[in-house]
Amino acid sequence: MHITKAVITAAGRNQRTLPMQTLTDRDGAEKSVLGILVEEVISAGIDEIAVVVVPGDEGPYAATVGDHAGRLHFIPQTDPRGYGHAIHCAKPFVGNAPFLHLVGDHLYVSGNTQSCAQQLVAVAKAENCAVSAVQATRENLLPYYGTVGGKRVPGRKDLYEIDTVIEKPTPTEAELRLIVPGLRAGHYLCFFGMHVLTPAVIEILEWQMANGESRMTLSAALAELATREKYLALEEQALRYDVGVKYGLVIAQLALALSGNDREEILTRLVEMLATRELRRGA
Repeated sequence: MHITKAVITAAGRNQRTLPMQTLTDRDGAEKSVLGILVEEVISAGIDEIAVVVVPGDEGPYAATVGDHAGRLHFIPQTDPRGYGHAIHCAKPFVGNAPFLHLVGDHLYVSGNTQSCAQQLVAVAKAENCAVSAVQATRENLLPYYGTVGGKRVPGRKDLYEIDTVIEKPTPTEAELRLIVPGLRAGHYLCFFGMHVLTPAVIEILEWQMANGESRMTLSAALAELATREKYLALEEQALRYDVGVKYGLVIAQLALALSGNDREEILTRLVEMLATRELRRGA
């Protein structure tokens, strides 16, 4: 499998400003969320990147990524029919080839020397199939994520063969259909916001579109993919942060800072803030 292109979806009407928000990255430099995502893609050896946007956002987004603007192809989603439709809009860009996909409102902090995108692309190439990054997630967070069920690949602790995909399941649904042997009780494998997708996904989305589905979801397409071909989930040695939820940008900023060069300084400042707060409460 040869992966040379990536698609970032950033066309959510209610979250269109998130990719333009500025954070301080692990190296101490100020960057936009989109700029950090573009560098995540580049770290995996991919430099052809499409960004699916609300029409008219092309210029503001390009202005936030500095020198990387020349790598980007902007694709307007003129008919907002959902997340799956946004990915389908990239069909002319990806052609009949596999591609890396990231969502525009998540940031990723790797737990080792390889970036999250590097880990995922390496597994997809080695296994020659679609692979979704997942994270063991508490059941109270199921309303925010697509969730998968399946079984561990023999000899691997971090790789699963997917047989079921449900978008934002209830705890009851998850308990009945998405239990994965080996996970802690009350935890499920939820999407990480990063996938390597095969051309079959575009074909399935095309079928959804032809059948007049008003809201096209990626989870529905991936559920169908699991019945057609080999499809795996990689439990990344990393954490993902949704910047679109309450305090999401603040938490993502803390995560970047605590994993970067200024970790000790940030920890010292946090301890000082907490100590001052406790002193004031006790006064």
